[in-house]
Amino acid sequence: MSQIALPLTLRTSTDPERIVIGNANRAAYDALQVPQDWPFKTAVLTGPPRSGKSLLGKWAQGHGIVVIDGADRGDETQLFHHWNAAQESGEALLLISDAQPWEISLPDLRSRLGAALQLEIGVPDDDMVGQLIEVIAQQYGLSLADGAAEYLAPRVERSFAGIENLVRQIDRLSLERKAPATMSIWRAALNATQGPEQARLI
Repeated sequence: MSQIALPLTLRTSTDPERIVIGNANRAAYDALQVPQDWPFKTAVLTGPPRSGKSLLGKWAQGHGIVVIDGADRGDETQLFHHWNAAQESGEALLLISDAQPWEISLPDLRSRLGAALQLEIGVPDDDMVGQLIEVIAQQYGLSLADGAAEYLAPRVERSFAGIENLVRQIDRLSLERKAPATMSIWRAALNATQGPEQARLI
């Protein structure tokens, strides 16, 4: 498990934003380091909402890779021209798509990207969830009591958006109650985001 610090401006903190590297994105991160090995020097990165696709894209862009974020929402003819330009220049090209699967209508683009390296961010395991909880809390300037990650990781919705929503709820409840983010607030946040059965799990 590792974290990459990125010098990005955060909503609630002046600290660098961090990408947590774990089971869900390790293969994608490793592949981004060797663009010379990509078929046609092209890769397509997909993943669920809030999974860090754009952060990985910014990291890749900082390492000399041409990145088109939100490629699935772009004009397909223009994307095809980008692909051709990258082939002519020899630059590595990373296309980031929110759509899973990405349905491409233009046959020429579909065939080119079908031959590209396909990178997908998956579902985080407990270790990665714990790291994400800690990092997101740091970004919110939220101090969690000891044992928070261990308690929350097996109980939180197993999605990146769900993890962020839980931390946001903990932060909100802590501010509203003017109380530290300890067990009672963790349980209340679980109850608010996922229902009382999750908060009661042992």
